[in-house]
Amino acid sequence: MAAYERLAAVYERLMQDAPYEPWQQFMQQIFQKYTQIEIKDIADLGCGTGFVTRQLANAGYRMTGIDQSENMLAYAASRDTNQQVRWIQQDLRELDTVKADAAISMFDVINYITSPADVKQAFLKIFDMLNPGGIFIFDVHSIKHIEEDLAGQVFAEIHDDLSYTWFCEAGKEQGEVFHDLTFFTKESNTEKYDRFDEYHHQRTYSIDTYHSWLEEAGFQVCGVYGDFDASETVQLEDSDRLFFACLKNQDA
Repeated sequence: MAAYERLAAVYERLMQDAPYEPWQQFMQQIFQKYTQIEIKDIADLGCGTGFVTRQLANAGYRMTGIDQSENMLAYAASRDTNQQVRWIQQDLRELDTVKADAAISMFDVINYITSPADVKQAFLKIFDMLNPGGIFIFDVHSIKHIEEDLAGQVFAEIHDDLSYTWFCEAGKEQGEVFHDLTFFTKESNTEKYDRFDEYHHQRTYSIDTYHSWLEEAGFQVCGVYGDFDASETVQLEDSDRLFFACLKNQDA
């Protein structure tokens, strides 16, 4: 999984245009569509700097933010001025301290778990952490998106105090990509810029593969959706981002 090191300091700014509101609206629609228990406790898996975690806490949910990165969690906790959220540093493959009515994992966190055995282990741990009747909602990149829109591409963004270049290189496996990022951030009260580098590895799998692994873990896969559309009108083969809604049966 990716270890976001110094990226924590600039992550929320870089993600300021991310589709947080559509994701939350989609989540609420899925809750209403499938859940038969009241959702009170939510675990945000791979919560990063905790923007969504805090938003959901403000909406009245009891939130736990879980991430592998100590730096991300430190930043998240520093923004949690009302101390509404429980922040836990843990690998998703080793979850063992939380029980929840719902688990969410957004913005391709699951794609950072790159081996089949590890993805299956994470699904088992997430299943175990859910209360009976609980729901797991997550998104992943589609294979099409990684292979057609990311692999082999270069992205860049330049501001007065922050810039980055982002190289995406295809891996050897289908749906695999390596991200090589270089950041320059301006030091306070100087004209100097500080450079740091991040190297991330992601891999995605077919819908059928995820479906099989989720069922092996004990989940009932209620629906697979594309690009934030909870009405199932989007053609999955054309989607960049895929969403899975998975239930833990009440008698499990």
